Amino acid sequence: MLDAYVGYDLSIATEPDDIPKTNDTVWILGKQYNASDDLEAIRQDVQSRLWCTYRRGFVPIGNTQLTTDKGWGCMLRCGQMVLAQALLQLHLGRDWVWEAETRDDIYLNIVNRFEDSKQAPFSLHQIALMGDSSEEKRIGEWFGPNTVAQVLKKLVKFDDWCRLVIHVALDNTVATDEIVELCVDKKEPEAWKPLLLIIPLRLGLSEVNPIYIEGLKKCFQLPGSCGMIGGRPNQALYFIGYVGGEALYLDPHTVQRVGTVGSKQDPAEQELDETFHQRYASRISFTSMDPSLAVCFLCVSRQQFDQLVARFNDSVNGGTSQALFEVTKTRQAPWTPTTASSASSRKNSGPTEAFNVISATEIPNEEFEEVEPRTLDDSDEEFEIIA
Repeated sequence: MLDAYVGYDLSIATEPDDIPKTNDTVWILGKQYNASDDLEAIRQDVQSRLWCTYRRGFVPIGNTQLTTDKGWGCMLRCGQMVLAQALLQLHLGRDWVWEAETRDDIYLNIVNRFEDSKQAPFSLHQIALMGDSSEEKRIGEWFGPNTVAQVLKKLVKFDDWCRLVIHVALDNTVATDEIVELCVDKKEPEAWKPLLLIIPLRLGLSEVNPIYIEGLKKCFQLPGSCGMIGGRPNQALYFIGYVGGEALYLDPHTVQRVGTVGSKQDPAEQELDETFHQRYASRISFTSMDPSLAVCFLCVSRQQFDQLVARFNDSVNGGTSQALFEVTKTRQAPWTPTTASSASSRKNSGPTEAFNVISATEIPNEEFEEVEPRTLDDSDEEFEIIA
């Protein structure tokens, strides 16, 4: 089991310990593999995801002097990765494969959207500026999963090409009527706007409660899975699958130079494109993950959405799994306990009773960001790439 942070130096040619040498099943974003028999296919799948990392040398953001996001931008990069996965899956399909020679116009359209310039719709600049203007997050301040989801929800509205709409399921509740209203055009009831569904969760106080691990695993198995935005305390990571008791992730904590992929015609553009891809995933025990995370799913059609809801009820929140969130038709009005009922509840609960099980549906989203102080992360110092 590999609990320590793993960073891979791209210049090292030794065989990495990305996938354990077992016959266990590996799940990556809704696709199933065998750890031994399908190792190359697993790595090709991992490499075909967009890997968004710290960058250095970009034009300062807003009125700041920040030319790198090292130490503060890891959650923003994870937000980029989940959105990039949704766009790849929507426009190119889940089975699409990236290669160094890839010059597909649709792919280039996608990767260009995540370059570090204010002109790129989903650049670090746009995410940080939107966080500052709409979420009261100063440029250079650490985001949580819920904040980055809210920012992405706003940004996709300004990019018609991406075609996506984003719904952030608040208070651990997926209200299907809200989503249908968002995705169905009243003038064309048969039309469906492709949906990226983001469900922020808090699955414990300081670490993931083990009762939720089975449900998290099942999320990676569902068709349309776009992974999870989360991490370990003070380090954001993009989770793309699992093997055994460990989650597989792409890590943004590598500093790379800024540049442009453009049309990928000259060697510099080709080299920059390669910095958006990492062949080897890293691993972390589910129990070592930060309990604040967000599970993400793409529904290209109404049929896919209906099927996903059915799987939520039958698999993720049913059977042997502890429910991760609630699925309802309409959102219930929030209940505010009276002073008397709150006092009675405290009086009738024993000293250990209240801490036996932490329900994912009992902790409001407001607590996600500030449960414990966040500090700037300097753990990636040794992984900087000087190229």
